[in-house]
Amino acid sequence: MLDVKFIRENPELVKQGLLNKNAANIVDEILKLDEERRVLILKSDELKAKRNQVSSQIPQMKKAGQDTTAVFAEMKLVGDEIALLDGQLKGIEDQIEEILRNTPNLAHSSVPVGRSAEDNVEVRKWLPEGFTFENDFKVLDHIELGKKLSVLDFERGTKITGSGFPLYTGKGATLERSLINFMLDYHLQHHGYKEILPPVLVNRESMKGTGQIPKMEEDMYFIEKDGLYPIPTAEVPITNIHRDEILNEKDLTIKYVGYSPCFRREAGSYGKESKGFLRVHQFNKVEMVKFSKPEISYDELELMVNDAEDILKALNIPYRILMLCTGDLSFSAAKCYDIETWSPAENKWLEASSCSNFEAFQARRANIKFRREQTKKVEFVHTLNGSGLATSRLMVSLLENNQTPEGKIIVPKVLQKYTGFEIIG
Repeated sequence: MLDVKFIRENPELVKQGLLNKNAANIVDEILKLDEERRVLILKSDELKAKRNQVSSQIPQMKKAGQDTTAVFAEMKLVGDEIALLDGQLKGIEDQIEEILRNTPNLAHSSVPVGRSAEDNVEVRKWLPEGFTFENDFKVLDHIELGKKLSVLDFERGTKITGSGFPLYTGKGATLERSLINFMLDYHLQHHGYKEILPPVLVNRESMKGTGQIPKMEEDMYFIEKDGLYPIPTAEVPITNIHRDEILNEKDLTIKYVGYSPCFRREAGSYGKESKGFLRVHQFNKVEMVKFSKPEISYDELELMVNDAEDILKALNIPYRILMLCTGDLSFSAAKCYDIETWSPAENKWLEASSCSNFEAFQARRANIKFRREQTKKVEFVHTLNGSGLATSRLMVSLLENNQTPEGKIIVPKVLQKYTGFEIIG
């Protein structure tokens, strides 16, 4: 959530930032409401000071035998006026909060200005030794491979639940589980994260804290009877671990990693590429979350991207890094890198991870702060998260890039101790 004080002091900067994010200009409305709020606070404070002053005089008046009836009557009127002003104040503050909860974060100055994904910028690319974009045999896509090798069954998944709910079978299920365990172990052993196994159902406050609600509510599944949401990403429960807490500066940066299934309705995505794993409603993901001091949060973002890259290098999967432009950033992100892996069958790059810095945007919504050791000043932390990684599209690239001309799958060497087998087929 944006800071009203920042908007007040930088109105033109905020207007341009919202324009760059293809968002509505709320600055003038916020400034008008903020001025009304400050006038009401001033009037209320003046009346409260008057009431306190008179209240302190009443005991002396009684002691002197003076009649206090008129004074009490006046104070009742003052009290009624204070209550009226406080009611008006709450109404305005609720309006301000409602507007700001629906207003996106501003992009960092290093983010390229653009209107859509077409304006994203490729930062770098990594290709395994000997890799070529051309194949000397007919490449099968992940759906064909899954069916041929009896490792994926999208038809029965649809029968059990509906479209977008994949079923892993046999060595496919083992490969998926092995991939998750490998990624968790790698982040723990090489990157210094602390493992979290979070709840997969969260309450509304948790969704509001990370910015999914109210803006993206239509994309969420909701269990109305219990008022709970199946999580769209482990970012939500892990970030909310420290909601309404004040952290110690010496404990920062806090680095968590956790696995969870993820659930997304993907409302409004009809007509987009949706076959197989390319767009699913349930998928598995290993998520990295950081709580950082503001002055080092962008260094932490670069390290997080490197952590995700290490996984792909270990798996020997070709990938590229994109810096998202302002118009393609998510609601909460100030800066984001997408990591895309190569699909030879689709002949294109597929998003497998996003790593974002939200600065204080989520922390302000979730009230997550830290105390400086020297000054004892309390400030909002910066929160970051990144997929380390999501398995669905990663599985597409893993299967397709490791297939043989005979249609078998060579299991990446780093996964073989997890799977117990070297080849599928």
